[in-house]
Amino acid sequence: MEARPLVSLTSIDIHESEPKVFDDHEAFISLLSEHDVETSRGKMRVTRQGKDGKTAIVTFHDIGQNHTSAFLGFFNFNETRPLLDQFCIYHIDAPGQEEDSQDLPEEYLYPTVDELSDMVGEVVNFFDIKRFIGFGVGAGANILSRYALWNPTRVEALVLIELVASNGGWIDWGYQKLCVKQLQSKGLTTFVEDYLLWHHFGTKTKEENLDLVHAFKQSIHTVLSPRNLSLFINSYLQRSDLQMQRPEPGSAKKVQLTLKCVSLLITGSNSPHQDDVIDTNSRLDPTKSNYFKVSDCGGMPLEEQPHKVATSLILFLQGLGYCKCKLSTTV
Repeated sequence: MEARPLVSLTSIDIHESEPKVFDDHEAFISLLSEHDVETSRGKMRVTRQGKDGKTAIVTFHDIGQNHTSAFLGFFNFNETRPLLDQFCIYHIDAPGQEEDSQDLPEEYLYPTVDELSDMVGEVVNFFDIKRFIGFGVGAGANILSRYALWNPTRVEALVLIELVASNGGWIDWGYQKLCVKQLQSKGLTTFVEDYLLWHHFGTKTKEENLDLVHAFKQSIHTVLSPRNLSLFINSYLQRSDLQMQRPEPGSAKKVQLTLKCVSLLITGSNSPHQDDVIDTNSRLDPTKSNYFKVSDCGGMPLEEQPHKVATSLILFLQGLGYCKCKLSTTV
């Protein structure tokens, strides 16, 4: 058999890969405007993205995040960019969690999660949003769920990532309480950093996806105020149970509380919150809820597996009659 000639590689240039970042503003597109919305419990920063006048998507981030680190990278992903032509997205930052925020005053009484859900209502009223699709992560998913439970006619659908419906276990409560104390007395310590890494990624991703972990560390050290972060964490750890109950078919017993809208519940296969999300799913109406466990993923699906989440999100939106985006593959 005739030998194949060797191929010269001398003309190939080798480039270093660019590190992962959570706050590269130049990478984000279709940012419309920023608004500081005054509510009865203080100011909330809201950033609009997408097409003005289109169906509203309202986002809310988790502890240790703001809208930039939680959502903008995902909506700049190739498969989700078409959504920016079909929706107007309102990114809400919890009080004091917006970028370059000054420390909140000592006398400021930080809102409870129930009060934060009321503030969501004031924000949607400010923008004259009659009905919206909620998109929340962690604490943000909990807050948007509270709003939907008490304002079912205002919420068309919910996308809930790592939603914990309970008030949390004692171990997690203890860790968060220590985080609050250290943030207030010592700042962003190694203990706080390690807890937030576990909360967002879980052990497997923390050990294997070093680029993503490094980017998250940079984000929490350079963007968030330790004092303000402690207040948001403290608010979340004092949350009450959502008290949701799954409707029983044919049962005469009246269910006190359940989500009336359709929902997409997402968790990672290696998420530290997977058991809690399964418990949450057991409380939802199975005729209106969709459960998606993302394979090879910790607790941050939007960053770890954006393609899989984008595909499931687009299919979910298509089921609502929106989004004519073409999918390259299925989940």
